[in-house]
Amino acid sequence: MYQHQDWQGQALDLPPGKVVCIGQNYQDHIAEMQSKTAPEALFFIKPATSLVPLAPAFSIPADRGEVHNELELAVLIAKPLKNAGFAEVTEAIWGYGLALDLTLRDVQGRLKQLGRPWEIAKGFDGACPMSPLVPKAQVQHPQQLDFSLLVNGELRQQGNSANMIRGITQLISEMSQHFTLLPGDLVLTGTPAGVGPLQAGDKLSVILADLLKIDSRVEV
Repeated sequence: MYQHQDWQGQALDLPPGKVVCIGQNYQDHIAEMQSKTAPEALFFIKPATSLVPLAPAFSIPADRGEVHNELELAVLIAKPLKNAGFAEVTEAIWGYGLALDLTLRDVQGRLKQLGRPWEIAKGFDGACPMSPLVPKAQVQHPQQLDFSLLVNGELRQQGNSANMIRGITQLISEMSQHFTLLPGDLVLTGTPAGVGPLQAGDKLSVILADLLKIDSRVEV
């Protein structure tokens, strides 16, 4: 069972909620995916059942084609947000961590070709391995955070939150116009370039500036 934890391993008194995500929030990822863009933000939701601890290991489906990593800065919400302004968003943030937005890329591709929604490629059980969370008081400049993913010791993804198309407070404010965010919900803020397939046995390290370094491995 998943439970939000802080960076010292203590359980947080916030229930695991939905995971509200933004796609196409880094220009280099848009380019690598050759994606079509629009002025409106691309939002989607992973259910609470997608949440699992990132460490010490997480599982990926073995029979649904390629499973791709998408490393993202995650934001934990501690107060309700609906039609929220930037100041309300800042007040409602508990802290920050890293999440893998696991994606069934072959499944997603087929659904896109059919013009159908692709929730089953993004919201399956275990689709959101999540790190412990750092309280916002410990994060001086959340819009200037380096983060990276190493797979088997090789750098696969590297980003900085300064390169977001929509900044953290802006995207959460926009999300709250469509979905009420509740205490315990997580917001995923988009992935930079470097997505690719994961294999059983892969060893992963995720790093958030000088705040977090989490080692994990992939199982089936």
